[in-house]
Amino acid sequence: MGGRLVVCGAMLLSVSAQALPRLQVNESGRFLESEVGEPFLYLADTAWELFHRPSTSEAETFLKHRSRLGFNVVQAALLAELDGLTEPDAEGMLPLKDLDPKQADRRFFRRVDGLVDYAERQGIYMGLLPTWGDKWNRRWGAGPEIFNPENARAYGEFLGERYKGKNVIWILGGDRNPESPEHLNIIRAMAEGLEKGHGGANLMTYHPMGGSSSAKWFHKDEWLDFNMVQSGHREVAFRNYELIEKNLKIVPTKPTLDGEANYEGHPINWKVENGRFTDADVRRAAWWSLLSGACGHAYGNHNVWQMWNKGRVPVSAAETPWIDALDAPGAKQVAYLKTVFEKTGWLMPAQFLVKSKNPEGSSHVRVGLNADRSWAVAYIPEGERLVLDVSKIAGKATMRLFSPRSGNMLSGAAVEDLSKLEVRCPGQGAGHDWVVILEMEKPERKKPVRPVIKKAPPKPDASAADQ
Repeated sequence: MGGRLVVCGAMLLSVSAQALPRLQVNESGRFLESEVGEPFLYLADTAWELFHRPSTSEAETFLKHRSRLGFNVVQAALLAELDGLTEPDAEGMLPLKDLDPKQADRRFFRRVDGLVDYAERQGIYMGLLPTWGDKWNRRWGAGPEIFNPENARAYGEFLGERYKGKNVIWILGGDRNPESPEHLNIIRAMAEGLEKGHGGANLMTYHPMGGSSSAKWFHKDEWLDFNMVQSGHREVAFRNYELIEKNLKIVPTKPTLDGEANYEGHPINWKVENGRFTDADVRRAAWWSLLSGACGHAYGNHNVWQMWNKGRVPVSAAETPWIDALDAPGAKQVAYLKTVFEKTGWLMPAQFLVKSKNPEGSSHVRVGLNADRSWAVAYIPEGERLVLDVSKIAGKATMRLFSPRSGNMLSGAAVEDLSKLEVRCPGQGAGHDWVVILEMEKPERKKPVRPVIKKAPPKPDASAADQ
């Protein structure tokens, strides 16, 4: 069977058409990598209703499209949010018999098996939610609540064993936070079941509510391999970098990412009169994430996550059939993160390099620096003037401007004054964002001059003088 080349971080990795490499946490505790040590940038799209609303052929169309754009993860829920327990999927099947987590319908999961395998052939890992959160904490939504610790453990073990070692990342939670000891027990029991089933072969995380982080409840749980935050849909320019940096300071160190940022086309704060999040808002959240030390980022489109079509009741004013929304500009643009990552590798926050004014808000500039300080990257959301000082970390530097809108790289130029590197963008204002890429050489270190120590002349020999 022939192999194919799959982009995995900064390397091209030759893999079998039947198996993607397993993923693991890098020894630094900050990032993800393949089992052979190649960096893995978690670049996800969100299709929560993938196993519920579209037909198998439609789901395959979606997966193939996202693979072509460069996404390597798709996030989807097995027990779907929108009446996923009582409304049959597109093939007429329900996931459970009698709403019992111990009675999984094998026909439904054989269909899931086929789509997971198809995703693997497209070079995609499935970020699977065992269930949406309303099935264990019905704050809102259809529910019903069906889980307790005992059946959650059994359901988790069934899933863990079924997809052991497959191209699956487990995402518990489902847009809910635990609000009682019972909730915590359910989540931990499900995690125990999953881990017993897959024996450590698959990564696991937790998807919280907007403005929250999995670290609040589960950071020290051994089953949680990496943290997930949700910056959500309440406000433009939510400071997701604060959540990410906060997570990376917790001991022990674990990778972190924004698993649900503002969806393209989603009404701001759920009110159409506020306007909708644009591709510019999507780009800002993604670049802020990457330059704050995140191990990846998840994109979402408001029409795509719910697989909305005409004739269905729209959630929060969805208005575009999902198949048409696949080509919304933000999806393609978020994938450009990979273009820069393949040059620089992992980036950690380096705000100390900024010397110009940098207020919080939609124009806030983020700067990242790679481990050996050979690359620095700055994101300018609204084309504002930027001054950097790289004199202490570089002897020479070449600067290029990269457009996160088009993916085009402008020609580079040598930096003349490393202490006052001034960036002026071709355009200013909302939507005129730019990425500054600095390729740097370390400053030459002069060898220390050792002082010459003059030796005192030898004292005369007294006995010889007497003679």
